[in-house]
Amino acid sequence: MSIPLPLTPAQVKSFHDEGFLIAPNVFAPADLEPLRREMAVAIDRKACELQADGKLTKLHAELDFDHRLAAIYRDSKENGEAIMRHLEGLRGGGFHAPEMFDVIAHPRLLAAVSALLDTEEIIASSVYRIRPKLPNLGRGIVPWHQDSGYLAASCDQHLIITCWVPLVDATVENGCMQILPRTHKGRVAEHRTGGNAGFLVIEDQDLPADPRRAVTAACPRGGVVFMTNRTPHCSTPNYSDHIRWSVDLRYQSAEVPNNAGLWPELEELGDLATPGFDEKVTVACYPPEADFVVQSRQHPETVTRYEEYVRRREVYDKTPVPFSAYGRWPKEATVAK
Repeated sequence: MSIPLPLTPAQVKSFHDEGFLIAPNVFAPADLEPLRREMAVAIDRKACELQADGKLTKLHAELDFDHRLAAIYRDSKENGEAIMRHLEGLRGGGFHAPEMFDVIAHPRLLAAVSALLDTEEIIASSVYRIRPKLPNLGRGIVPWHQDSGYLAASCDQHLIITCWVPLVDATVENGCMQILPRTHKGRVAEHRTGGNAGFLVIEDQDLPADPRRAVTAACPRGGVVFMTNRTPHCSTPNYSDHIRWSVDLRYQSAEVPNNAGLWPELEELGDLATPGFDEKVTVACYPPEADFVVQSRQHPETVTRYEEYVRRREVYDKTPVPFSAYGRWPKEATVAK
């Protein structure tokens, strides 16, 4: 049975004209429930581990998914950050659940991405960012940047789509994004290191447009904010009483440089022993992470299944990183942190 295209031609045109698209009905809200449930289980499991280690005294098990981690963080910053590191999907992160993969490979999301890329040959990145923006926590405020600022300069002119998927209704009150429209076709702006919480930052004088032109990207649960890799955006404070949960995913055409199907070199000392990068793997736009084929009509046999996806993440997580976006931008930010 074919999957209906969730985007209209007008939406596709708007994305390419504006540099972003807020699509409110990509998922049915129920599609995201398995991921929310599994993340709640992961929080409980990690909290119980911390309690068993004598680091956490109150589990806050009576609270729901949208409030529990915030309460744990209020009790102890260290415990809260330990749980966030476990969830966020960074290198070495512990959350590789099938429910996460099911969202990355969801047919309706891929139909939308396919329409925006104008191809059915799609590469996904194994990296994802789970964003638990806690109420009144400065760490969750992300300064102005373009996603290309974090990628290899050789890929600046390619289209790489970020899909920002809220797991709750994203509103002004709980810290939705701000986006600068029609600023995505020029060069990548100068980024500086040392922004809030260690993020890269485009200072106001280097932005391609007045930040007062920004669009508020409120988006309901079930919707997706699609952005190009050169679209300037930032993330605002959460003044609500609940966590603003979201997930960042990344996709590109198979014609854009990638390392799908490629593995770091492994010494023959045992499984996952002493892996290292070689030149063929580092052609990717973000070499530290494993790309994979998520959709292909021409070569369906190459589409990556969940087990191989996990294996690729494990290998790349154990591989020394030869690339850092921070080395591309040596100047320190002068804005207040």
